Amino acid sequence: MGRLMYSMMTTLDGYVADADGDFGWEMPDDAELHRYAEEITRPVRTYLYGRRMYETMVFWETAHDLPDAPDFIVEYAKTWQAADKIVYSRTLGSVSSERTRLVREFDPAAVQELKDGDGDLTVDGPGLAAAALQAGLVDEIGPIVVPVVVGGGTPFLPPGLRLRLELVDERRFDKGAVHLRYRVR
Repeated sequence: MGRLMYSMMTTLDGYVADADGDFGWEMPDDAELHRYAEEITRPVRTYLYGRRMYETMVFWETAHDLPDAPDFIVEYAKTWQAADKIVYSRTLGSVSSERTRLVREFDPAAVQELKDGDGDLTVDGPGLAAAALQAGLVDEIGPIVVPVVVGGGTPFLPPGLRLRLELVDERRFDKGAVHLRYRVR
């Protein structure tokens, strides 16, 4: 049985994007954090994306072809390309990456069937994660807290959510980020 994990870069004050939608503060030129992100996503069999997150992440379909791409970029691109992707969107016309399918509605029962198979899954993007959290599907929550405060924007967790969590791991990075990994009880 696989786990469904929700992990994103978040500010110290709990936002994945600022009030203008910017998330450029996430991992600029942090090779250590990029390598770690590749390491923790390597076992992921399937990424579950909302439209906006998919449109951001589809960059990795061709990132390995960038001239002078550092090795950590190439490695993450290969890891991303090797996994299946499901994009949940009512408005996206088509997908532009391999191993990707478009689904119009989020169906908790279908996600549970995926979890019942082999390999881990991630739910990526706060909107889709909110639906998965509210359906009781998320097994682990792993904010990667970066040392910045933006004062508002898109929250990492939906308002009104109540969960009991157990800390199962933590890791600090040289540039000040911290990954906290919690199991949902």
